[in-house]
Amino acid sequence: MKKPKSKQLRIQSRTSEVQEIELLEKWIEFGKPESGSNPLSLPPLPAKSPIGRIDESTYSQYAGCTKFQQLPLSKNTKDGLRQSGYKNMTNIQRASLPHSLSGRDILGAAKTGSGKTLAFIIPVLEKLYKARWGIEDGVGSIIMSPTRELADQIFGVLKSVGKHHGFSAGLLIGGNEYDEEKDRVNRMNILICTPGRLLKHMDTTPNFDCSQLQVLVLDEADRILDAGFKKEVNAIISQLPKHRQTLLFSATQTKSVKDLARLSLKDPEYVAVDEEAIAATPSRLQQKVMLVPLDQKLDMLWSFIKAHLNSRILVFLSSCKQVRFVYEAFKKLRPGIPLKCLHGRMKQIKRTFILQQFVEQRSVLFSTDVSSRGLDFNKGVDWVVQVDCPDDVAGYIHRVGRTARYDSAGRSVLFLLPSEMKMLDRLQEKKIPVQVDKANTKRLQSVSGLLAALLAKYPDLQPLAQRAFKTYVKSIYKQKDKEVFDVTKLPIDDYSASLGLPMTPQLRYLDRKSIDKKKLPEESTLLPEVPVQKDLIKISSQKESNNLLEESEEDEETLDLLQRKETENDEDLKAIENMLPTTRVLKKKKLKINVHRPVGSRVVFDEEGNTLPPLARLAAMNADSALLDKDKVLKRYAEMKLDMISRDKEDKILDRQRRKEKRLKEKEKHKRARDNDDDVDEDDDGFSGSDKDTHNLKKSKVYFDSDGDDDDVARKDEVASKTDAISLHEQEELALKLLSSMHSS
Repeated sequence: MKKPKSKQLRIQSRTSEVQEIELLEKWIEFGKPESGSNPLSLPPLPAKSPIGRIDESTYSQYAGCTKFQQLPLSKNTKDGLRQSGYKNMTNIQRASLPHSLSGRDILGAAKTGSGKTLAFIIPVLEKLYKARWGIEDGVGSIIMSPTRELADQIFGVLKSVGKHHGFSAGLLIGGNEYDEEKDRVNRMNILICTPGRLLKHMDTTPNFDCSQLQVLVLDEADRILDAGFKKEVNAIISQLPKHRQTLLFSATQTKSVKDLARLSLKDPEYVAVDEEAIAATPSRLQQKVMLVPLDQKLDMLWSFIKAHLNSRILVFLSSCKQVRFVYEAFKKLRPGIPLKCLHGRMKQIKRTFILQQFVEQRSVLFSTDVSSRGLDFNKGVDWVVQVDCPDDVAGYIHRVGRTARYDSAGRSVLFLLPSEMKMLDRLQEKKIPVQVDKANTKRLQSVSGLLAALLAKYPDLQPLAQRAFKTYVKSIYKQKDKEVFDVTKLPIDDYSASLGLPMTPQLRYLDRKSIDKKKLPEESTLLPEVPVQKDLIKISSQKESNNLLEESEEDEETLDLLQRKETENDEDLKAIENMLPTTRVLKKKKLKINVHRPVGSRVVFDEEGNTLPPLARLAAMNADSALLDKDKVLKRYAEMKLDMISRDKEDKILDRQRRKEKRLKEKEKHKRARDNDDDVDEDDDGFSGSDKDTHNLKKSKVYFDSDGDDDDVARKDEVASKTDAISLHEQEELALKLLSSMHSS
């Protein structure tokens, strides 16, 4: 157990803290960069120059420095950075930290994997340290992120860098125990949260106060400020003080005046370190685009996975239902590499566990866009595969940003439909260098038949396939950019067949007639001509290659996207393929009835072999013609009706007799049971018998006067006699009880 500090040591530590804070404030004020300046343009500090105070009124220059130890930071922060392995600063940190440490608002934009997290965690720690913030002061800083996984990652960095400070920090995200958070949130100094969870605490937690907030941080600010979080963010901002420091960071930063006005920013410093860069994505990232028809997407994905069994692959799909179906189907096909899935419908504990597993071992992770922003997989992602086209260019940048982090290399491939070629123009406008390649169908392994066999073998998979089909089509239908996403150009029937479905699910919100008219030609698999710049998009040669994805001669390393590798699971796939259904109904064909078709007739022959019309036996036969006698037919119908009425009367009489016999039997049964109970009462000396009899007696029915038959009158007489007998019996028992009580006294 650590020995507590003495009073004198505590006084000395407080004095040293005050002196350090005064030194830091003077140092920051001395070297504060001018508003609007770019510290990256300043020369770095020489290696052997003094750091900190040089004389009584002179301090070292920190704007433009390249190491954390050269910044005006507290000793606790520097110790945490050194122990965590952070020594040199990245460009976004060099450009933003001199301004943020001076107390200015920041709009920071940098490529993915450039170290934006430290760029806002360090100012938060220093701001609270210089204010001598404590537990009794309440919430001093709020850091918001759009996803739970990103919030958890930021919390881990904060614990590592700020472990020498005495601040209390809390993680407020969905999936955690709300009651535990409710009890502790008022004692937290730094809150890392998602917008929905924070607003819930603001509305329901008693005494939750953010009126003394010092720093507000929005990580992935463009995502938080868009329409998806608009209501939550507006409600949160309305409860925060206007006099605060605000830091906004993202790889695709917003410049909307409305968004900035909502946050009450005061002359923010716009720090964009990559505006003059040749590309908007990391320089070590190799980016490919493949034109794949919709019905061949899963075939292409399966072939890609089989060709890269020793890689860590992150696969993006557009909806949770697609992720679930592809994961469950491929897991049963056994590609030879561990498979995992991640989507927003999973519980938080499971999501965190899957992310840890994906970082530790080589596997394939099927995910939605919940993994596209901010997550750092420890430089471990080899390939990013985008099976479905992202919503916009910003979504593409964040997706491919999960690989090629910091100084590491990475590769990505995007599957585009022929109708989505406009996305290439969007990428070109944002300075994203991509290489368009054509698929080599000779190396393509089809899994449509295997999926159909799986749906027949496992009935639980068919609803998943149907929901995956519906959610994908609906996601395309709801897209705002109709130049890229046109649902009328999708081969819907072929896509449903590629998922193994026996027939196309019904989509009520689509006009199928208009879709059939606008179908793409069968030669849609050919590469269309795309007017793009040569320096941004390199179109590879169309010569034959052994690889499914043909490579250009300029690449030093062949990507070999879909080179087939034999595995031990091929026999299992052949066994599943034998179960393939022989036919498939592509459409639900409506039953068409022709009202003008000839009606069939019954042919009857007489003894001589001549044909007779129907019901000829009931008609009077003439020598000239054989026509029906209508009077005779009507007479027969009348006789049948009379016979039916008479039989109905007989059935009613028989039914009445049966019910009468049944009632008599029940009465005899109850009478015999009552006589047996009377005999038992005479033999017993106690008084329990009478109680038992009264308990076992069935409540008699009361019949009211009605116009019934004689049977009802007889029934009333029997019930009356029965009630009289019961009352007489009770009187006798009462007399016996009185006599016995007199003798006993």
